[in-house]
Amino acid sequence: MIDTNSFNIDSLESEIAIDHRCVALLKQFHTNLLNEGIEPLEAGQLAHGADYFLREFIIGTCRENLFDISPVRIRQFAGHWYIIKTLEPNLKELTQVLQGVTIFYTYLQQQDKIDTSTLEKIKTYATDIDFYRRRIESFWEINDDNDYPQWCQDCPLPECASTA
Repeated sequence: MIDTNSFNIDSLESEIAIDHRCVALLKQFHTNLLNEGIEPLEAGQLAHGADYFLREFIIGTCRENLFDISPVRIRQFAGHWYIIKTLEPNLKELTQVLQGVTIFYTYLQQQDKIDTSTLEKIKTYATDIDFYRRRIESFWEINDDNDYPQWCQDCPLPECASTA
């Protein structure tokens, strides 16, 4: 049984403990994928995608409970944070991450840990691949310091604990 309140972050110590809980939850998710007949390589890629989004962005940057995220966090992650934090941001890798996120949140919804409307919004943001393609392309087209602020404003990072 997952206690969703045990994923609330209020200190560095709780963030570290929640990171460990997240790893355990992702292992359960991975095992579930394998039990459903997903090939090991694909199951690993899906779990890795969810892991990157959750542990680096939701927990590490936003310091939020992964069960209580706003679905717009998907757009902020994929349309901005991933692009500026990745050495060579590319659509193939990003799409794999977003697939993992979608399937992970589907897994949580099946366990009644998130509601159906939240899952549908997550899926909507996670499948807006053309938007993310344009964001990556426009990032590579930035020519000077004046272009970057507008690029950022077009898909702003979240107001969260640590966006640096």
